[in-house]
Amino acid sequence: MALAYFESLYAANPDPWSFETRWYERRKHALTVASLPRPRYQRAFEPACSNGRLSSLLAARCGSLLAVDAVGAAVQRAQRRLAGQAQVRVEQRQLPEQWPDGPFDLIVVSEFLYYLSGEDLLSVIERILATLEPGGTLIAVHWRHPVPEYPLSGDTVHASLRSAPGLAGLVSHEEEDFLIDVFLHGQGEGQAESVAAATGVPGAGKRS
Repeated sequence: MALAYFESLYAANPDPWSFETRWYERRKHALTVASLPRPRYQRAFEPACSNGRLSSLLAARCGSLLAVDAVGAAVQRAQRRLAGQAQVRVEQRQLPEQWPDGPFDLIVVSEFLYYLSGEDLLSVIERILATLEPGGTLIAVHWRHPVPEYPLSGDTVHASLRSAPGLAGLVSHEEEDFLIDVFLHGQGEGQAESVAAATGVPGAGKRS
């Protein structure tokens, strides 16, 4: 979708999706962070960070976090919010063309991929696979209801991620309104090893 579309949203309202005030958004962000399988990540990347509310929650779990957005007004608001957190860098970038170099051990794509064309979605998935280190975590969160101007639906986006080679599903949270999927990179397709099994909890991984 054209950058002008998003710039017009922020010109009309500095918080166009009500991240600051809507309980639905606060709950969804809390569930997103709670779904992360590791207590801490060394180098994380969050494209389309908007005003940085989710970024502020991620920052507490990350040694470093690069958060980017294409809209200057959103970047400025996120920079103000995160100014006191030295481990966070907020930049203005156009994606997928300005996708950063990795490697990252965490990539968070929240309410972003359905704005892309089918071709750009495939390009972003390729970039994710190229910059997410082996064993790294990808978490995707998207709205499910149809929006006429969006090129893709949330369900279409998640179906593409679930079929991507090299991404193994770990968490799949489904509600009428949104999807959360967590994948591990480099464990092949299918189901990843559970958090309990990976951390040595007795009896985990034995379910038939």
